[in-house]
Amino acid sequence: MSKLLNVTYDDAIERAVLQITDILKTKYVISKRSIALLLLQEDEDIVNMVKEQEKGNYIHIGEIISKIKTQYDKPLQYVISLMRQQHANSITNTVVTTRATQNDSSIGEKLSRITMNPITGIPILLLVLYFGLYKFVGDFGAGVIVDFLEEDIFGEYINPWINGVVDTYVPWLWLQELIARDYGIVTLGIRYAIAIILPIVGTFFLAFSVIEDSGYLPRVALLVDRVFKRIGLNGRAVIPMTLGFGCDTMATMVSRTLETRRERIIATLLLALAIPCSAQLGVIMGLLSEVPNAMLVWMVFLAVIFLLVGFLTAQIMPGTKPTFYMEVPPLRLPRLTNVLTKTYTRMQWYFVEILPLFILASVLIWAGNLTGLFDQLITAMKPIVNFIGLPDEAAKAFLFGFFRRDYGAAGLYDLQKSGALSPQQLVVSAATLTLFVPCIAQFSMMLKERGVKTAFAMAGFIFPFAFLAGAFINWFLTLTGLLQ
Repeated sequence: MSKLLNVTYDDAIERAVLQITDILKTKYVISKRSIALLLLQEDEDIVNMVKEQEKGNYIHIGEIISKIKTQYDKPLQYVISLMRQQHANSITNTVVTTRATQNDSSIGEKLSRITMNPITGIPILLLVLYFGLYKFVGDFGAGVIVDFLEEDIFGEYINPWINGVVDTYVPWLWLQELIARDYGIVTLGIRYAIAIILPIVGTFFLAFSVIEDSGYLPRVALLVDRVFKRIGLNGRAVIPMTLGFGCDTMATMVSRTLETRRERIIATLLLALAIPCSAQLGVIMGLLSEVPNAMLVWMVFLAVIFLLVGFLTAQIMPGTKPTFYMEVPPLRLPRLTNVLTKTYTRMQWYFVEILPLFILASVLIWAGNLTGLFDQLITAMKPIVNFIGLPDEAAKAFLFGFFRRDYGAAGLYDLQKSGALSPQQLVVSAATLTLFVPCIAQFSMMLKERGVKTAFAMAGFIFPFAFLAGAFINWFLTLTGLLQ
């Protein structure tokens, strides 16, 4: 069996591997053969490590890599991966016997081709987005469940009860406001996290798990590959981009799987700018679901921003055009156990990671309100939100967005429920908040993955760009009267 696990490549690659292993003088955690193969595939981390460890010897290694690359018309990473796959298939064929019904196979293959053909695949993708996100997450999660928890449970029972308890048993006003009232941990932080964000996140994770377990995501990657190459990415980037609709922080970390530094920077920028996380996306869908035209305008505007910023960034940043290859798994009916396990795991992550951040944000807001700093910041934000056509009350929601964008979206939800925003203002506020600065957790991941200089450069670009884009969409809607 051990012999079967030893992959042998063609003569040219094996010669190059031997030459590189002879040059390597430093001891590494993994074998020198593995190091050599990773160098041939130009793994960025391994290349940097070997350059540092081998010093002048790397010049000869670079010459070997450059020479062997000329012998193939495809990237070495693709060539080596293809040989590994062929070897894996040969092992599989020796131990696995398959028996498939011809009709089932043909139906599966036909359905697979339909989902990847742009003519039929794009309408299918739109249907998945409509029923999976708009109807299930937007209408059911952000509508039915949120209304029940926010208005019936918290509005009728929990908030009045906690306010009565602190009024009766807590003699200090500052502690009363920390626990309850307008900015209390329970009445604001926990209410936002459980009554508004949790049902939206839960329904999104459930829908995403169904899509993921069906094998549909790789087909979406192939479908969007041609468009993504226009913005300096390739179809593989659909994975972090799709994960961004769950959590941009996690998606930023996953962007390290992209091949080049250029692709990773473009993906990180687009995730921070134009991809709303599940909580923010769900709340915004809840905001706009009652005005379908507003939802359509918001989606088209974000798609244009995504493609435009990606295209311009790809033109500015030097680098080679990305290549793309991906193994496409068979389509299958999602397994209930898989879907429930994935949803449960992600919901568990939500409670462990996000709930404390909401509580911390409410404490910071309480402290800012207690010291007067909060009021000063709201006053400073009012001219900015007025600049994009929003009322003064929206300043508070955008200030919430500094702590977490979904926290700010929940603030907009409160405004929408009170009737303070017109359909046009809903679109402007939703678009601007979507493009707003990344939340603290995502920005921390950007610092870790992309470095301090790049992360701060992105944040410095995103903040003014979001409000300029908001002013533009407000001007455009006023001029055209689309939502009058």
